[in-house]
Amino acid sequence: MKALHVPVALALGVLASAAAAQVNPQTLPSEGPLAIGSPIPLADTHMKSVDGHDVSIGSVAGKKGTLVLFVCNHCPWVRMWQDRFARIGNDAVKRGIGVIAVNSNDPEVFPGDAYGPMKGKAKSWGVKFPYVMDERSDVGRAFGATHTPEAFLFGADGKLVYHGAVDDNAHDANAVEHAWLRDAVDAVADGKAVPVAETKAMGCGIKLRAKTSSGT
Repeated sequence: MKALHVPVALALGVLASAAAAQVNPQTLPSEGPLAIGSPIPLADTHMKSVDGHDVSIGSVAGKKGTLVLFVCNHCPWVRMWQDRFARIGNDAVKRGIGVIAVNSNDPEVFPGDAYGPMKGKAKSWGVKFPYVMDERSDVGRAFGATHTPEAFLFGADGKLVYHGAVDDNAHDANAVEHAWLRDAVDAVADGKAVPVAETKAMGCGIKLRAKTSSGT
């Protein structure tokens, strides 16, 4: 994986927010995130969108590719990046790339991440793509998603071509030096190779729901 050069301000921000965004190791998948080249997992799993409809990743997939964004309502890192991921996602839809935002957090841990508040968030973000609740955290677990925001971009063949952060500076959009997700979306839309396939996702730790005895 290509080394991630994080601005000092971003690195300090990660440390400063650690106490407020502790990750419980028991809630995270042990196998790690999807490897580059992997197909979309649980593409047919239905999730409730903020408009009340059930949608799946497969149902929103685009001819040129599919972008899956793991986000949530409460996370300050999501708020810092929200304008950028919303704009990138809306532009991707216009260019033939399907987009879906997924909330896999357990609302019993973070009540603000319940389904109800998601409606207001989607409206404030101005997204033109579904924002859905991963009700059992199965999708988040299958992807190996650990942070919000965290991006997984698949090409036209359904294989993962980019995984990681939106860009290299959450705090200041004007100081971004590496717009990884934007560059990856542009490449996929143009049928070209993604310049950087993987970066380190940063943000709030996802709190997945505990598995039930049936494994769900």
